[in-house]
Amino acid sequence: MATSRLILLALLTATAFADDWPHFRGPTRNGVSAEKGWKSEWPGDVPVAWKAEVGLGFSSVVVAKGRAATVGHADGKDTVFCFDAATGKELWKHSYPAELGDKFYEGGTTGTPTFEGERLYWLSRWGDLFCFDAASGKVVWEKNIAKETGATIATWGFTGAPLVSGDLLVLNVGDAGTAVEKATGKLVWKSAAKDSGYSTPLPLGDLALFGNTENYLAVNAKTGAEAWRFRWLTQYGVNAADPIVSGDRVFISSGYGKGGALLKLGGAAPEQVWKTKKLRTQLNAAVLHDGHLYGVDGDTTEKAPLKCLDFATGDEKWSEPGFGSGGVIIADGKLIALSGVGELTIAPAAPAGFKPTTRTQVFGPKAWTAPVLANGLLYCRNNRGELVVLDLRARKL
Repeated sequence: MATSRLILLALLTATAFADDWPHFRGPTRNGVSAEKGWKSEWPGDVPVAWKAEVGLGFSSVVVAKGRAATVGHADGKDTVFCFDAATGKELWKHSYPAELGDKFYEGGTTGTPTFEGERLYWLSRWGDLFCFDAASGKVVWEKNIAKETGATIATWGFTGAPLVSGDLLVLNVGDAGTAVEKATGKLVWKSAAKDSGYSTPLPLGDLALFGNTENYLAVNAKTGAEAWRFRWLTQYGVNAADPIVSGDRVFISSGYGKGGALLKLGGAAPEQVWKTKKLRTQLNAAVLHDGHLYGVDGDTTEKAPLKCLDFATGDEKWSEPGFGSGGVIIADGKLIALSGVGELTIAPAAPAGFKPTTRTQVFGPKAWTAPVLANGLLYCRNNRGELVVLDLRARKL
């Protein structure tokens, strides 16, 4: 009987955490969740589960094993917060001295932590690299990776998130990345001491794919050996949006009027299939669903539209004006879009048009961080550090 109860408990626990969002851009690292059964419409007031103040910044939220983590800046310090995902109870936090970094904008944190197993990894704008025990917040190890490798810190610092690849952490630090042992932080390989880009390393087989200031490139995650690079010049070196991979095709895009391109892999270097200026994702990458891209076309300085493009051809299907530099994810065939001014819209992800079934003002601007859906809870965050979690569970646990 006791054994049966233990098995049942294990099954319930596995089910409860089946729809975690443990790293940047979600379980499949592409802004798409397989989660179903959540409410896309509700009568009356916004269904707020809990709120928290997490400090200035644009860090996203990650959720795993009943914990939610994010990072913010206040009073000359960065703080890593870990909450009970369902209730918002603060489980632990860790603060350390950090510069505001308010160059050309208000500053604050920009990267996102990564959950893996019983660890939480975090890379700051200034190269502070931490490994925490996820349950207690105890620092397992820490170092400054920029000082150790001699890597230069680009204009907006290091952003993106650490990628766990086997026994390694792969970081967008240096011209073509850096890797350390995830257990100890020991340096395994590094690249030339040049400005890095701002995207998160994306696994592609044995490779890690990301942008530096002049290219999108792929390196062997274990050794750092370069597989290929594709020249992609964006003003100020802001190659920030993560690539989008589908089969042997990779979509890359950036702002400042640059646009996007579809690349075909397979040869010594990628081959360009098409190029467009109809989707210029400056910050948040687009999402791909049923052969169509959904994303923001434009920069933070303009009221950028939300658009849908055909992935195979680059043809524009629709454009919704005035969305701003917000972010979009997809779950159960629905767009979950948080606009630059903090309005949440939910609509079918369809090339026929943008037809929201829900519109809710969550908070005020700026909201440059894409929402996160995990286990029926929707995590929304703005630059001021207002974290608002909506309860979209069809049934309460």
